Amino acid sequence: MSSLSRELVFLILQFLDEEKFKNTVHKLEQESGFFFNLRYFEDMVTNGEWDEVEKYLSGFTKVDDNRYSMKIFFEIRKQKYLEALDRRDRAKAVDLLVKDLKVFSAFNEELFKEITHLLTLDNFRENEQLSKYGDTKSARGIMLAELKKLIEANPLFRDKLQFPTLKNSRLRTLINQSLNWQHQLCKNPRPNPDIKTLFVDHSCGQPNGARAPSPVTNPLMSAVPKAGGFPPMGAHGPFQPTPAALPTSITGWMANPTPVPHPVASAGPIGLTAPNNAAAILKNPRTPPANNPALDYQSADSEHVLKRSRPFGIPDEVNNLPVNILPVPYVGQSHGQSSCSPEDLPKTVVMTLSQGSAVKSMDFHPAQQILLLVGTNIGDIMVWEVGSGEKIAHKTFKVWDLSACSMALQASMANDYTVSVNRVMWSPNGAFFGVAYSKHIVHIYSYHGGDDLRNHLEIEAHVGSVNDLAFSYPNKQLCVVTCGEDRVIKVWDASSGAKQYTFEGHKAPVYSICPHHKENIQFIFSTATDGKIKAWLYDNMGSRVDYNAPGQASTTMAYSADGTRLFSCGTNKEGESFLVEWNESEGAVKCTYFGLGKRSVGVVQFDTTKNRFLAAGDEFTVKFWDMDNLNLLASTPADGGLPPSPCIRFNKEGTLLAVSTDDNGVKILANSDGIRLLWTVENRAFDGSRVASATIVKAPNIGAFGSNNATVGATIGDRTAPVAAMVGLNDARSLVDVKPRIADESVEKSRIWKLTEINEPLQCRSLRLPDSLTAMRVSRLIYTNSGVGILALASNAVHKLWKWQRNDRNLTGKATTSVAPQLWQASSGILMTNDISDANPEDAVPCFALSKNDSYVMSASGGKISLFNMMTYKTMTTFMPPPPAATFLAFHPQDNNIIAIGMDDSSIQIYNVRVDEVKTKLKGHQKRITGLAFSHTLNVLVSSGADSQLCVWNTDGWEKQASKFLQIPNGRAASPHADTRVQFHLDQIHLLAVHETQIAIFEAPKLECLKQWVPREASGPITHATYSCDSQSIYVSFEDGSVGVLTASTLRLRCRISPVAYLPPNPSLSSLRVFPLVIAAHPFDPNQFALGLTDGGVQIVEPLESEGKWGTSPPVENGAGPSTTSGATGSEPSQR
Repeated sequence: MSSLSRELVFLILQFLDEEKFKNTVHKLEQESGFFFNLRYFEDMVTNGEWDEVEKYLSGFTKVDDNRYSMKIFFEIRKQKYLEALDRRDRAKAVDLLVKDLKVFSAFNEELFKEITHLLTLDNFRENEQLSKYGDTKSARGIMLAELKKLIEANPLFRDKLQFPTLKNSRLRTLINQSLNWQHQLCKNPRPNPDIKTLFVDHSCGQPNGARAPSPVTNPLMSAVPKAGGFPPMGAHGPFQPTPAALPTSITGWMANPTPVPHPVASAGPIGLTAPNNAAAILKNPRTPPANNPALDYQSADSEHVLKRSRPFGIPDEVNNLPVNILPVPYVGQSHGQSSCSPEDLPKTVVMTLSQGSAVKSMDFHPAQQILLLVGTNIGDIMVWEVGSGEKIAHKTFKVWDLSACSMALQASMANDYTVSVNRVMWSPNGAFFGVAYSKHIVHIYSYHGGDDLRNHLEIEAHVGSVNDLAFSYPNKQLCVVTCGEDRVIKVWDASSGAKQYTFEGHKAPVYSICPHHKENIQFIFSTATDGKIKAWLYDNMGSRVDYNAPGQASTTMAYSADGTRLFSCGTNKEGESFLVEWNESEGAVKCTYFGLGKRSVGVVQFDTTKNRFLAAGDEFTVKFWDMDNLNLLASTPADGGLPPSPCIRFNKEGTLLAVSTDDNGVKILANSDGIRLLWTVENRAFDGSRVASATIVKAPNIGAFGSNNATVGATIGDRTAPVAAMVGLNDARSLVDVKPRIADESVEKSRIWKLTEINEPLQCRSLRLPDSLTAMRVSRLIYTNSGVGILALASNAVHKLWKWQRNDRNLTGKATTSVAPQLWQASSGILMTNDISDANPEDAVPCFALSKNDSYVMSASGGKISLFNMMTYKTMTTFMPPPPAATFLAFHPQDNNIIAIGMDDSSIQIYNVRVDEVKTKLKGHQKRITGLAFSHTLNVLVSSGADSQLCVWNTDGWEKQASKFLQIPNGRAASPHADTRVQFHLDQIHLLAVHETQIAIFEAPKLECLKQWVPREASGPITHATYSCDSQSIYVSFEDGSVGVLTASTLRLRCRISPVAYLPPNPSLSSLRVFPLVIAAHPFDPNQFALGLTDGGVQIVEPLESEGKWGTSPPVENGAGPSTTSGATGSEPSQR
């Protein structure tokens, strides 16, 4: 088929889609094989329409075409088979095995045998490789992700996944152009021809449709249109080009439109005004008004116009009028592309960044979507890499060249040098960013990666505050647009800083600006504090629009990602807020969204993402709307701590959302894709380089049933529950607190800091987990990595698992004190019980380690080490019978098959589970091993023992690099068998060491002691301690039952929780002393922890919602953050 014939198929596909012939569209896609509609394919897979899935695929590939195709069909048929087994439909499963899966036995007979063996199991999840299989919906979602990778890598799909970039109704436009040309060829053209058919050429010389006229023999006639001809078609016609008209989105808003050479496209119903859109619909031709002899053949009823999946009021192909040059809204790309689910929204708090001052503006990098630019109320700007929680760049406000500034600015700076950031924004390519300050100045920085920020331009842009800043490309030249308190909008060359344009006309300070373009027409919307909206072209002709914002509010405007829909959000002086969509062509509000508060504090900020969602910060929450639904879709308090109208910002893909907090921080919210993105970034160090190699897809191998194929797809056992698969280590991450700069130091120092004491149940939230099993003291405790469960190991060698369910009271399904979880029990009734051999479990040293995906737990209680399936509770295997007995277990961060096992004979064994082999034994301690921690950044293993010694081992050759004994405080006698625990900070460099006499912070790998904290003797020995998930706090439990909260950066106690605050009164146990033996931190919520108690109970504790956190950090005297002097020691301050 010729290339033109191929292009004709695409035009027909576009036409059919616009006419809503959906089935015909997909049939033509399949039969032509030109375009593989991935969105349609996703919908079919998600809905389990397997026959249609394979039928559609058959138009593009066959099972045996290549290894990619084979893997695609294998994954689909395997999923059908597993779903049949899950429904207990064995007859269907056998049928699928024989008819669909048999074909793969020729390539891997062992795999086929193992698949067949699943028929003999009551539940196929009993198979080790399938134990991670969740429900049908999640399994389909995971498979779909694999299929998309395979399809994108398959050479047979090359150039078939992207629909050509076409303007709307392109086929209609070509037909109109043909009719226009035919009419010009008429010997006696009529002024109002009545054309009723396309089956024959048009001619005014005879009754239309009688018989075909003679073929045109002279197609190149005069370039001057004849009387009664069609209007010029611009670049598509043979006529001289006309001056570019104003964009419809602006002209439609004009109170007094400027005259233009040709009629402006009307936004009214087609057929009621003079026709001027040659690209419009061909149905129901009509006669134009007599005073306008120009004619086209567009016509349609209003219902059909409303069906058109094109931008409202933006006609195509007329007199060079601008149109949106984005891909045609084809199959699922129109406004109603798919139902919007709250699950797609970033609502899970995964990180908190401590700014040190109030956040005023934020923007994610357009390409590196984990880079967040933040500006604050004291003029600070910071760039964070949210994947690691690292602050990679920080600039404080400073006038670069004060001598070049105006006298007014110099006087202002001399009087008060403090400024606030009003706006930060990246340039479209991320090479620059701009900062608008509250005093005159705009700074443009160039960004060269990492922490390389360079001063580029300093512009004294306005008199007074610079309220907003944006980038634009008039004349294909990068410019900076600013607006200010002086009621003016200005445009600056981003390279030289030269002023290009000044727009004057507002009668109040200009609040915000929104540059945009429609094809080759560039324009700017501006809004002022008096509620006026104006629009400007890059000329000196004044504003083209003068319109009122809803409620006369201070308003910001923003387009959807594809540039086709315009929204605004604002708040007026009465506190009324309005979130609306505009009809561009009429300058009228198209619809108003419901759900904003009636009395907002400050101006509500909003953002858009992915042509689907709107979000606004309002009433201490983040609220979300589906663009096509006026009612509120969802909201989240982001675990509390938000200001009344928080600042919010999506990243480009809408997977992350940054939200400002009322304690001078930023919370990062994520959806499942965002969690996966952050987890991927966190593990980039594993790859040996920071290159995103995940995009390089290798040819797949159906391979062994349980192989770890990390490239394209997977075997049966590769799929896991969505969140569990994404969340490896603790995913909430931030750096240490940064002390805010205080304008008046004397005022701050005059405030007397006070230790927060929690002495009553009403001062915190706590929940004792329900337990129907025998209560024995809790020896080990951990949250699941997904945050939805808690696993405990009791002294009788029995494991207990609690899980929270997602419901109306707990929308996230995460661990919380507000809803009681269920004590999870296997359907078989078995318990996960460790081998105890001849040992007394009460005397044993229990230990366990949980795999990253929460599928397996490895555990020991003095006997053999057991590997349990967390779904079925079945023992997968046991190994390493004592002596010596295992006392601590840790998975290698890069390979779950490698385990470090601490022994009671003081050795450490590096064991490979897959081959059942001890790779090496490490010797350096004198007593049993009590702690192990890997650093994947430093490639070391740190061990601790009952000898109070720390050792560092290189994980490449397992040589010992360093060792150090803890310094026991003077006057403190340590138990001869006291445990020493170790845990790495999120930075993977600083190390927390926990001993019954102290808390200490070391720096690996040299083990330099940075800080030490010794509790008061009245609290009794420390029983356990752990970092919070963001490493900003340390939770410490004591033998007197109390819990202390330390600020990690300073090791200063900021909160003490009395046991009476969380332990329920129990007269029957009044003679027994109950206290925590172990403490665990929630993997996402930095303020939630769990306690494993001596009476067998597990208690979850959280601060009050009104507080949001555990106390406030003690002041740091030097104002520059905590000292890290080697050996610095601090004891607990006396109670005040």
